[in-house]
Amino acid sequence: MKYICGMKNKVIVALIAIFGFIVSLPYTVDAQCPMCKQSLASARADGETNVGNTLNNGIIYLFVFPYILAMVFLFLYIKNVRAKKKLAANSK
Repeated sequence: MKYICGMKNKVIVALIAIFGFIVSLPYTVDAQCPMCKQSLASARADGETNVGNTLNNGIIYLFVFPYILAMVFLFLYIKNVRAKKKLAANSK
């Protein structure tokens, strides 16, 4: 049984590592809301050209943050469950 639990840990760590690797890959996203698009157009009219990258990075940040938050809560939940199981096993 201990080997299976160790294997689960390895799978979870591998999945987190793969997710982290995929998130860290450089890629271009051109998804913008109408308000961001209008802000970009007015900035380009003023002569600024780097605003588009900033808007895209902000969109990616807003997209990824809830998933990171969910992973933190999942980690804390799993840690809490394991602590309770260990405490129950030690009290027997």
